[in-house]
Amino acid sequence: MERRTIDLDGPVFYLDLQGPSSGPTFILVHGLGGSHANWLALAPVLAHRGRVLALDLPGFGLSPLAGRKANLSSSRDLIARFIEAVADLPVILVGNSMGGALSVRHAVADPGSVRGLVLIAPALPRNGRQSFDPTVAGFISASMIPRIGETFVANGMRRYGAERVVQRMLRLCNVDPSRVAREVVEAHLEIARERAGEADMASAFVQGARSLVGALGRRRRYMGWLHAVSAPTLLIGGALDRLVPRACVEAIARVRPDWDLVMLDDVGHTPMLEDPRAVLGAIDAWLCGPASWILLGTQSLAGEARATV
Repeated sequence: MERRTIDLDGPVFYLDLQGPSSGPTFILVHGLGGSHANWLALAPVLAHRGRVLALDLPGFGLSPLAGRKANLSSSRDLIARFIEAVADLPVILVGNSMGGALSVRHAVADPGSVRGLVLIAPALPRNGRQSFDPTVAGFISASMIPRIGETFVANGMRRYGAERVVQRMLRLCNVDPSRVAREVVEAHLEIARERAGEADMASAFVQGARSLVGALGRRRRYMGWLHAVSAPTLLIGGALDRLVPRACVEAIARVRPDWDLVMLDDVGHTPMLEDPRAVLGAIDAWLCGPASWILLGTQSLAGEARATV
């Protein structure tokens, strides 16, 4: 596992795990407030299947904002430049939460560069019957207030400190945070301590949150992106996800019955942290489908994925 930095109008940190040359290249895209550390439990085992690249988007993890923007459009453009600079095309994009939304947008904007999509609890629009978790809704709403959001987020980070911020994130995104490997928790803490007090962290979070909420609020356009995806796609949901409820994931699976759906029991918003073996099993079953990229029905891979873990 090599730690690298590339200059894309500013430094972009990424992990490079070299896998078998015969395998695909996986690009791992984290969610809002996340980093490459979100992938540390999955990336080493996924590297047995192909090369794995896990980047920190500007303003997150170890990539400073450095005058760049952290909205969806800018982040998608950076992902495109990153892929062109360091990857062998076409790639498999693996995105969690906001990273799932970014992966969808890139797959639609540049379909020739994408061999497949793995969407893990991707950010998805809701209908009137799908409510928000009160804690999540309150935090996002406060961060969205003009001229106040950055101060609110920055003050919260400073007040709680690195350890409590990481602990709260793990409790929010996982059913049982104790399942997350200790060394992975330590990696999250190391990043939080290193970036503590940097103003661009709050700015990047608020920019990303505002852009993501705005995109999800334009439901018709967002659904148009989902309809326009042509790459084979694996959709993985956490049955107890507080941020992207099971009903949202299953609703999209009905809209895209050609996508493979695996719903993992007893996990939350970051299954790759809480149960990386189950996520790897789902990806393996998807990769090993008949005729390589001929997808099966939405229920057909779930049993195979379970059998491999």
